[in-house]
Amino acid sequence: MTDDPLRRVAVLVLEGAKPLDVGIPAQVFTTRPSMPYEVRVCGPAPGVVAGGDGLDYAVASGLEALEWADTVFVPGYRFPDREPPPRPVLEALARAADRGTRLAAISTGAFALAAAGLLDGRRATTHWHYTRALAERHPLVRVDEDVLFVDEGAVLTSAGAASGIAHCLPILRSDLAVAAATHAARRLVAAPYRSGGQAQYVPRSVPEPHGERFAGTREWALRHLAEPMTLEVLARVAAVSPRTFSRRFADETGSTPLRWVMRARVDVARELLERSDRSVEQIAADVGLGTAANLRLHFRRVLGTTPGDYRRTFTDRG
Repeated sequence: MTDDPLRRVAVLVLEGAKPLDVGIPAQVFTTRPSMPYEVRVCGPAPGVVAGGDGLDYAVASGLEALEWADTVFVPGYRFPDREPPPRPVLEALARAADRGTRLAAISTGAFALAAAGLLDGRRATTHWHYTRALAERHPLVRVDEDVLFVDEGAVLTSAGAASGIAHCLPILRSDLAVAAATHAARRLVAAPYRSGGQAQYVPRSVPEPHGERFAGTREWALRHLAEPMTLEVLARVAAVSPRTFSRRFADETGSTPLRWVMRARVDVARELLERSDRSVEQIAADVGLGTAANLRLHFRRVLGTTPGDYRRTFTDRG
């Protein structure tokens, strides 16, 4: 490690890499005043890497970028259930893990981490089309096919494509703060918060746009968090029965309506703790949790810490 104040992100492009999966971390963690990162796109060796979907990548860096990075992203690539990446790639990933580098796979990039032995005994996910293949090829990996992303601390995996943004934002929240992640979400025109437990693929007898039916209701809820929020109130805003709303909301988000509201309240409380001098009691009222004791209860349940300790963390960081 150096004294460089920028956080260092390497995006490892493998043969058949998917353009969207490569572009998401490269754009989310771009270097700008609000996002203090430096990003290097690298490959198994400097030069041209043949990509998927008709695009190739000219990369200036090879595997030495993994030694430089604090975080390494492995984007998805085509035909991951065939041959594993070259051994030098797997060895470089393993050495990065040994150094404590954070590793994050998007979509089928999980196959590379699994081939390096870095997902053994861990919960992980990948694109729903490949979850069975991942489980069969790597039986020591606890594959969860029904989630958008899985955070195992030093190793993270996601379902891929658009969920890659949802995968990156919690990393920003962890590195910088809720406000930075929210700012990035606005810049990317993305939802500032999506639960990792949200279902990535829900079979339907009648197709409907995934995640869109109640988007307006969720936006309304975020604007009215300070008000009483019951299932009946939300269903009335959505113009459906409470039973229908509860079932279809869970289909869209992988969460019950009230659990989603509670997590939203905690996230807004986090941002207020970071960015304002309001008391815990005032913040509890602002987000609809009523009392400081109630906020502390749910804050600890969701984040494993107290509002006071959380605020001190960001005060000390500042």
